Amino acid sequence: MMSTVVWGTGNVGRAAIRAVAAHPGLTLWAVLVHDPGKVGRDAGELGGLGHELGVAATDDIEAVLAASPRAVVYAASGDLRPDEALADVTRAIRAGTIVVTPSLYALYDQRGAPPELREPVLAAIGHGGGSLFVSGIDPGWGNDVLPLLISGLGTTIDAIRCQEIFDYSTYDQPDSVRYLVGMGQPMDYEPPMIAPTVPTMVWGGQIRLMARALGVELDEIRETRDRRPLEATVGEFEAGTQGAVRFEVQGIVGGAPRIVIEHVTRIHPSCAPDWPTPPNGVGAHRVIIEGSPRIEVTVEATDEGGNSSAGGNATAVARLVGAIDWLAEVEPGLYDALDVPLHPGRLGGNRP
Repeated sequence: MMSTVVWGTGNVGRAAIRAVAAHPGLTLWAVLVHDPGKVGRDAGELGGLGHELGVAATDDIEAVLAASPRAVVYAASGDLRPDEALADVTRAIRAGTIVVTPSLYALYDQRGAPPELREPVLAAIGHGGGSLFVSGIDPGWGNDVLPLLISGLGTTIDAIRCQEIFDYSTYDQPDSVRYLVGMGQPMDYEPPMIAPTVPTMVWGGQIRLMARALGVELDEIRETRDRRPLEATVGEFEAGTQGAVRFEVQGIVGGAPRIVIEHVTRIHPSCAPDWPTPPNGVGAHRVIIEGSPRIEVTVEATDEGGNSSAGGNATAVARLVGAIDWLAEVEPGLYDALDVPLHPGRLGGNRP
């Protein structure tokens, strides 16, 4: 049983607590929190399990890492605090732990990551002997292992398109929805998530990773974006403010977009009804292989009482937690989704 720490108890951390507790090869050894109000609360409560796990949350990072846990699931957000997230992760690696996290977008394609991010991680690995694997859902398995697996079912491939189509009214991060994505903001507001170069910073690594796996050279990476206002007020989101956003990160091969990651995000289904919609009306991840044959696969996931956003978080966490076994068997290092195999799940599992 490998002692495992869950660091952070937000949307991803809740799912991480449940995933670690359910894993037969891991034991939930500690839970790290930043909110003083969570210190001392049981991990089972913080993970939404409805019963205690006998592990009290703590904010004593030094004491937890000094005890040399085997693995850390770093679930604290890196969206608005990338430097702090990198410092936390390298600190854990220097303590000799395996770290898995969705929080460092630039390291999804670790080979193409900027030196100022990659080199501190490699230095930490060399110092402490830990490892790092960064993945998620989108960016993550929805843009790497899933499309690459499905591409192997095609005879000829003209293009690969990965879509995330979501109603963000179910997304339990109000500040991100309003200020990062821009929902409910005036149409002259510049949402940071789709500001020029930002989509490439977040999703460009996945484009490069797929190109590497497919054996093609990219001419360049391009971005497109579109926004639509709400025609009528929906709850606290006023008519005339942003109600939907659509953008693409395009891998250009031979002058044409051949590897595309597309996001279609709404705050209500009534906005931009002509854009792609998920079958369940709430949220889905879809991969389309244009070629012969044409292949389309849509994935819907729900958790925490049928919530699609929580379902997506849970799949990202399961990919990360499921990689810890493999990372424990290989040499310390910095790994990406083309390195880390996707293991079959455990039928029945261990209910935490």
